[in-house]
Amino acid sequence: MNFDSVNIPAKLVPDNYLQLGLAAQRSKHRSFKELLEKRKLPENGWSDEQIEELVLQLASLDSNNFPHKVGLGEREARIACRLVARRHYNFGHGIGRSGDLLEAQPKAAGSTLLARLTNALILDLVRGMGLSSCAGCFLVPMCTGMTLTLCLQSLRKRRPGAKYVLWSRIDQKSCFKAITAAGLKPVIIPCQVKEDSLLTDINSFREEIESLGVENILCLYTTTSCFAPRNSDDIVEISKLAQEAQLPHLVNNAYGLQVKDIVRQLERANRVGRIDYFVQSTDKNLLVPVGGAIVASFNESLLHEVASSYAGRASGSQSLDVFMTLLSLGRNGFQALLQQREENFIYLRDNLKKFAESRGEMVIDSSYNSISLAITLGTIASDGKESITQLGSMLHTRGVSGARVVVPGQTKTIDGHKFLGFGSHRDDLKVPYLTVASALGITRDEVDKFVDIFSKCWQQLSQK
Repeated sequence: MNFDSVNIPAKLVPDNYLQLGLAAQRSKHRSFKELLEKRKLPENGWSDEQIEELVLQLASLDSNNFPHKVGLGEREARIACRLVARRHYNFGHGIGRSGDLLEAQPKAAGSTLLARLTNALILDLVRGMGLSSCAGCFLVPMCTGMTLTLCLQSLRKRRPGAKYVLWSRIDQKSCFKAITAAGLKPVIIPCQVKEDSLLTDINSFREEIESLGVENILCLYTTTSCFAPRNSDDIVEISKLAQEAQLPHLVNNAYGLQVKDIVRQLERANRVGRIDYFVQSTDKNLLVPVGGAIVASFNESLLHEVASSYAGRASGSQSLDVFMTLLSLGRNGFQALLQQREENFIYLRDNLKKFAESRGEMVIDSSYNSISLAITLGTIASDGKESITQLGSMLHTRGVSGARVVVPGQTKTIDGHKFLGFGSHRDDLKVPYLTVASALGITRDEVDKFVDIFSKCWQQLSQK
């Protein structure tokens, strides 16, 4: 409510007291006005109360919250449980319209405003991180894998005769299943192995293009963020190849926004070659619950093709989570998290190297991966496979999550495709290893606790 427009009698509250309160209200309203008009991320984060006040005001613009509402449609955002209504701040209409994520809704001005403002703030953040050439982006209320499928389906409309997707192997199920879920045929490009570090095989991509024919290939599909010792794909060289062959290029950038090197590579790849879409997770990059992804492009018209490939209306829950989180952090808060992550990666790497050297192991050199690390488990492996898998179990039961033990000989079949050495991104792994990551939000205290627990588990297994 705007109290400036209300004539409040002095008998209710003394005017000098009232003016102090009104001054504070005006300051908040200026922040709201600036956000809506400029659509830029605030430098400093807002308080919870300020965020909630704005969100409730936006919700009041949706028809289900009108006091005079008479709903005769089949979808009127009626919410039976008040706990659910409170959890969603009375937003119930979702975003977009049937068949287009970017369409406005006649019943939901507030939800439309929230979704579009969220997309604008994400774009402002992405550009501020170094992707100045990014033409646009929008939030999709689906996981990264399904959002990649949506992008592939969009590309298929442009190239209906093409059925092959040239995919640089990474042993992560969802990014592979994105291809098969779209009804397409994956062509798996093995990585090059260089002293146990894995790199993109550019020549194999080129050979497959020549063998299959450009007209039969839907796109080239690469990955930036991954488990060591696999490195980020060489998206710059693949983008050059995509431009040369006039083929679309899709980048799985799952948690790459938080890594400066990857951001720089994306920007450079656009300058020298071709990237049609790059997709990233909201939970990994923006610290919100799982369930959303961001589709971005250097060509704004391509984004509308993806948005119009979505069937039905979409949930607005992820937009609300991201909107509130970005306002809470502000630009400075997010930059502080990025700086903390980068420093803690170096701290984790240095501690892991000391640990490895003292026990006759090594941290595999993955120079083009500045988020994940892999330490060999050769000395434990000499006691048999059981000791290695036991290490993973011991870490998990002691509260260490996210660490992965990878052993030779594991096989997995995904949608009819057999992967030898699954988890290692290669067929012929010889020495087992453990991977850990320094992701956004990690603290130095967590690194210290991990090293301590890892040391104790190692000592226990060595004594056995």
